[in-house]
Amino acid sequence: QVQLVESGGGLVQAGGSLRLSCAASGRTFSRYATGWFRQAPGKEREFVAATSWSGGSTYYADSVKGRFTISRDVAKNTVYLQMNTLKPEDTAVYYCAAVLSYLSGKYYIAHSDYDYWGQGTQVTVSS
Repeated sequence: QVQLVESGGGLVQAGGSLRLSCAASGRTFSRYATGWFRQAPGKEREFVAATSWSGGSTYYADSVKGRFTISRDVAKNTVYLQMNTLKPEDTAVYYCAAVLSYLSGKYYIAHSDYDYWGQGTQVTVSS
Protein backbone atom coordinates (compact mmCIF):
# COMPACT_ATOMS: atom_id res chain seq x y z
CA GLN A 1 0.00 0.00 0.00
CA VAL A 2 1.04 3.55 -0.71
CA GLN A 3 -0.35 6.51 1.20
CA LEU A 4 -0.31 9.91 -0.46
CA VAL A 5 -0.73 13.23 1.31
CA GLU A 6 -0.99 16.49 -0.61
CA SER A 7 -0.12 19.91 0.76
CA GLY A 8 0.59 23.41 -0.45
CA GLY A 9 -2.83 24.49 -1.60
CA GLY A 10 -4.33 27.83 -0.69
CA LEU A 11 -5.71 31.13 -1.91
CA VAL A 12 -3.71 33.10 -4.45
CA GLN A 13 -4.40 35.99 -6.79
CA ALA A 14 -4.48 35.52 -10.53
CA GLY A 15 -0.96 35.58 -11.92
CA GLY A 16 0.50 34.15 -8.74
CA SER A 17 2.22 30.86 -8.04
CA LEU A 18 1.83 27.87 -5.76
CA ARG A 19 3.78 24.67 -5.31
CA LEU A 20 1.87 21.55 -4.38
CA SER A 21 3.60 18.64 -2.70
CA CYS A 22 2.56 15.02 -2.52
CA ALA A 23 4.37 12.97 0.09
CA ALA A 24 4.29 9.20 -0.26
CA SER A 25 4.69 6.63 2.48
CA GLY A 26 4.21 2.94 2.94
CA ARG A 27 6.40 1.55 0.20
CA THR A 28 9.42 2.47 -1.81
CA PHE A 29 8.14 5.11 -4.15
CA SER A 30 10.84 4.87 -6.78
CA ARG A 31 8.93 2.56 -9.14
CA TYR A 32 5.64 4.45 -9.05
CA ALA A 33 4.54 6.67 -11.91
CA THR A 34 2.69 9.68 -10.58
CA GLY A 35 0.19 12.23 -11.73
CA TRP A 36 -1.86 15.23 -10.70
CA PHE A 37 -5.57 15.65 -11.34
CA ARG A 38 -8.05 18.32 -10.35
CA GLN A 39 -11.76 18.63 -9.82
CA ALA A 40 -13.69 21.88 -9.85
CA PRO A 41 -17.19 22.15 -8.32
CA GLY A 42 -19.77 20.56 -10.57
CA LYS A 43 -17.16 19.20 -12.94
CA GLU A 44 -15.53 15.85 -13.51
CA ARG A 45 -12.01 15.12 -12.33
CA GLU A 46 -9.55 16.06 -15.05
CA PHE A 47 -5.96 15.22 -15.80
CA VAL A 48 -3.36 17.91 -15.14
CA ALA A 49 0.15 16.43 -15.37
CA ALA A 50 1.99 13.13 -15.16
CA THR A 51 5.51 11.83 -14.88
CA SER A 52 7.13 8.44 -15.32
CA TRP A 53 8.86 6.92 -12.30
CA SER A 54 12.22 7.77 -13.83
CA GLY A 55 11.15 11.40 -14.09
CA GLY A 56 12.40 11.41 -17.65
CA SER A 57 8.98 11.55 -19.28
CA THR A 58 6.30 14.09 -18.50
CA TYR A 59 2.98 15.06 -20.01
CA TYR A 60 0.64 18.00 -19.43
CA ALA A 61 -2.90 18.93 -20.19
CA ASP A 62 -3.07 21.66 -22.83
CA SER A 63 -4.71 24.00 -20.34
CA VAL A 64 -1.63 24.02 -18.07
CA LYS A 65 1.20 23.45 -20.53
CA GLY A 66 3.90 26.07 -20.14
CA ARG A 67 2.57 27.16 -16.73
CA PHE A 68 2.76 24.01 -14.57
CA THR A 69 5.72 21.73 -13.97
CA ILE A 70 5.63 18.27 -12.42
CA SER A 71 8.74 16.92 -10.74
CA ARG A 72 9.72 14.32 -8.19
CA ASP A 73 12.34 13.89 -5.50
CA VAL A 74 12.86 10.16 -5.04
CA ALA A 75 15.00 10.62 -1.95
CA LYS A 76 12.16 12.49 -0.28
CA ASN A 77 9.39 10.27 -1.69
CA THR A 78 7.69 13.44 -2.86
CA VAL A 79 6.11 14.66 -6.08
CA TYR A 80 5.65 18.36 -6.77
CA LEU A 81 3.45 20.46 -8.98
CA GLN A 82 4.81 23.94 -9.53
CA MET A 83 1.98 26.17 -10.72
CA ASN A 84 2.80 29.57 -12.20
CA THR A 85 0.70 32.26 -13.82
CA LEU A 86 -2.39 30.91 -12.12
CA LYS A 87 -5.81 31.71 -13.52
CA PRO A 88 -9.25 31.68 -11.85
CA GLU A 89 -10.12 28.64 -13.96
CA ASP A 90 -7.36 26.72 -12.18
CA THR A 91 -9.49 26.79 -9.03
CA ALA A 92 -10.14 23.20 -7.98
CA VAL A 93 -9.26 20.47 -5.54
CA TYR A 94 -5.97 18.98 -6.67
CA TYR A 95 -5.22 15.30 -6.20
CA CYS A 96 -2.02 13.36 -6.65
CA ALA A 97 -2.09 9.75 -7.76
CA ALA A 98 0.37 6.89 -8.12
CA VAL A 99 0.61 3.55 -9.87
CA LEU A 100 3.29 0.88 -9.84
CA SER A 101 4.95 0.82 -13.23
CA TYR A 102 7.47 -1.60 -14.72
CA LEU A 103 8.34 0.78 -17.51
CA SER A 104 10.71 3.54 -16.48
CA GLY A 105 9.58 5.94 -19.19
CA LYS A 106 5.85 5.46 -19.09
CA TYR A 107 3.39 8.02 -17.75
CA TYR A 108 -0.36 7.64 -17.32
CA ILE A 109 -3.07 10.19 -18.06
CA ALA A 110 -6.34 8.35 -17.31
CA HIS A 111 -7.56 8.45 -13.72
CA SER A 112 -8.52 4.78 -14.07
CA ASP A 113 -4.83 3.94 -14.56
CA TYR A 114 -4.00 4.94 -11.00
CA ASP A 115 -4.32 2.77 -7.92
CA TYR A 116 -3.49 5.22 -5.14
CA TRP A 117 -4.90 8.67 -4.47
CA GLY A 118 -4.36 11.41 -1.96
CA GLN A 119 -7.14 13.24 -0.16
CA GLY A 120 -6.77 16.42 -2.20
CA THR A 121 -5.75 20.00 -1.51
CA GLN A 122 -7.82 23.08 -2.38
CA VAL A 123 -6.43 25.68 -4.74
CA THR A 124 -8.40 28.89 -5.13
CA VAL A 125 -7.35 31.59 -7.57
CA SER A 126 -9.04 34.95 -7.20
CA SER A 127 -9.45 37.38 -10.08
